[in-house]
Amino acid sequence: MQMKLDGSTLILTGVDTAQFVIIKSWNKMCWNAKLKRLEGTADLELLDKLAGLSGLQPPVAARRRELRRVLEAVDRERVNPNPKPFYKYPVKLPLYAHQVRGANMALLEFGWAPPERSVQK
Repeated sequence: MQMKLDGSTLILTGVDTAQFVIIKSWNKMCWNAKLKRLEGTADLELLDKLAGLSGLQPPVAARRRELRRVLEAVDRERVNPNPKPFYKYPVKLPLYAHQVRGANMALLEFGWAPPERSVQK
């Protein structure tokens, strides 16, 4: 099986019948009959499942590591007892702690703040 990333889309070609049945059962990828390949969004869940099924190509494995770093940073921020805002948010009143956590997690998830900004434990 060959795999490649096209932006955030994962493309699989040369998939054998057994692999095809397993991958289709996940409902994470669609068959492109015109191009004869499977296509789907390269999210962490799909990449974890594919890693267990057949292993990942180096660029795809790098994408998986980056998604894992972001997820771990969001989880650290979620349980941060004393969150500090990553940026000065454009609001008039001071934010509550849960609001600061939520805003920081959004910045991490959308890639507008690096995962290193979250608190290390």
